Amino acid sequence: MGIRDLLAEVASTYDRTAGSTREVRGQQVLRGVARRIDLVLPPGFRAEGHGGQTTPAATPWIGVFEKEGMQDPKKGLYLAYIFSADLKNVTLTLQQGITWLEEPLGKGRARLEHLRHHAARLRRAVKRQENVGWVDEPDLREGGTRPRAYEAASVIAKVYDTARLPSDVALLEDLYLGVQSLRRAEEFDRVWWASGENDAFELAYALKEHGPQADVSPQDFDPLADFHPKDSGDYTAEITARQQVKQRSHERLVDDFGRYVVGRGFTPITRRQHPKDLVLRRQESERQGREWLVEAKIVRHGNPTVAVREALGQLFEYRHFLYTKETAPFLVGLFSEEVGVYASYLEEHGVASVWRSDEDWDGSPQARGWGMTPS
Repeated sequence: MGIRDLLAEVASTYDRTAGSTREVRGQQVLRGVARRIDLVLPPGFRAEGHGGQTTPAATPWIGVFEKEGMQDPKKGLYLAYIFSADLKNVTLTLQQGITWLEEPLGKGRARLEHLRHHAARLRRAVKRQENVGWVDEPDLREGGTRPRAYEAASVIAKVYDTARLPSDVALLEDLYLGVQSLRRAEEFDRVWWASGENDAFELAYALKEHGPQADVSPQDFDPLADFHPKDSGDYTAEITARQQVKQRSHERLVDDFGRYVVGRGFTPITRRQHPKDLVLRRQESERQGREWLVEAKIVRHGNPTVAVREALGQLFEYRHFLYTKETAPFLVGLFSEEVGVYASYLEEHGVASVWRSDEDWDGSPQARGWGMTPS
């Protein structure tokens, strides 16, 4: 017995129509993986089978985890043998965790785009082109949300025909290549997280994620119902055996301005708007007309140059990818302090600007004309 026999046994016994109870043979095989002592795995690794809990998995899988490393497939990087829905193939794949992205990105296209974008970055780090016979993504032949996410989350993949599985020696050689790629990807991931470039998720352009909501009667309307900025308190990030305390002044800026602008007739919206910082809509015509797209930036050390450049670039990028010409929004740069001559520069490019002014808010002529700040 070994990896080859285990994969063949799952392929021949698993039946998603039989349920997920302990009496089901295929489920017994998968749940018994963690207790098997006949599997030859790389030193320091363990295996664990997954066939679903209350609902049978459309694509059962066996995770290969480092005993002292990442233990939770919801987040992080790990190796897995994932079966196609028809059980004709099983793929050894270097996977990204998918579940933790549900809250910020949902389960749809936004998450898939993020996973594929980051997979491409990791793929360069692991030099996938050097692994002959490996591909980027498997075809799991199942249109469900989770299988599609597994496909998008794949960094590299080796696909096997379950009717003609290679020997245990060949499978183990591929598994060692997978471990080598996992090590490279983990190192790259640590550097990326430490760089600070991950403060916002990679852009996931999905028009469907940002559509209008159903009409609400005037008496039930709450202008802050969809305004849920992130926590503005400091937070601790664990990065390679050291801690960094980061200030969420960006979130505080969004929170303060969102609550302020309600009093000037706007509805602030952050829910389901990623990667946008903030969207504003007029309260009197909540579900009609154009909206205001707001990009918030912190001005560092009294120099607004970098903040203005970043705001301008992101606003144009979001407008291009997240809107059609018919729904193009008004553009607003939100800053932690006055941007000086850059206010007129932004207005030349069709972007209004708003900034903190002592305990109040001030803005460019266009922002004042919209009523966002006092005239």
